[in-house]
Amino acid sequence: MAAELGKVVTSGTFSLDGQDFAVDNNVWLLGDDREVLVIDAAHDPDAIMAAVGGRRLSAIVCTHGHNDHINAAPQVAEATGAPILMHPDDQVLWRMIYPGTVPDGDLTDEEVIEIAATPLRVLHTPGHSPGSVCLYAPALRVVFSGDTLFHGGPGATGRSYSNHDTIIRSIQDRLMDLPPETVVHTGHGEDTTIGAESGQFAQ
Repeated sequence: MAAELGKVVTSGTFSLDGQDFAVDNNVWLLGDDREVLVIDAAHDPDAIMAAVGGRRLSAIVCTHGHNDHINAAPQVAEATGAPILMHPDDQVLWRMIYPGTVPDGDLTDEEVIEIAATPLRVLHTPGHSPGSVCLYAPALRVVFSGDTLFHGGPGATGRSYSNHDTIIRSIQDRLMDLPPETVVHTGHGEDTTIGAESGQFAQ
C-alpha cells in the first residue's frame, strides 16, 4: 500500500534582501498510520505537529533554504528527534537564519528516500536557490516542487542566490521528462500537472 498524502497550509513571513513578504505555505506530509515525512516545515510547528499526530516523524525534508520553508523545522525536529535534510548548496541560506549550524543531513541528486514503502527520488533543480530540490514519487504520480515550479510558471528568481536561466534549465531537464499526468504539489498555491505547464518550457 502506497503512502498517503496530507497537507497543512501555514502563514507567515518570507524575508530576504531586507524585504518582508506575507506568504501562505503548503506543508506536505507523506506516510501511513505509523510513520510520516514532512516536506517544508513552515511557520507553525504546532500545526505541523498536530498533523503528524502520534506517528513517528522519519525526517523533515527541505526543498530549499529560504526562511519561509525552514522556520519551523528546528522546533519540529527538537520535539520529535527527526533529522532535517537539505541540499548542501543551500547552506548559505540556512546560515542566514541559523548561524553556526547546519542541517542534520544532506540531500543528494538522485538519492531515494523511502517512506511507508513509497520511494521519493530527489531531483536537484537549482535556480530559485542553488540547492533547490524537487521530490518525485512515481508510485503516486506526484512531484513536490517546492518553489521551482508553480501553476502558471517557474518560481521567482529576483532575489539573491537565484538565477532565471538556471531555473528554466532545471525545469526543462529534470521535470518536463516526467509523465505529463504527474501532479505537481507546489510550495505555495494550487496544484498543477507537468502536462499543463509543459507548453511554456518547450526546448
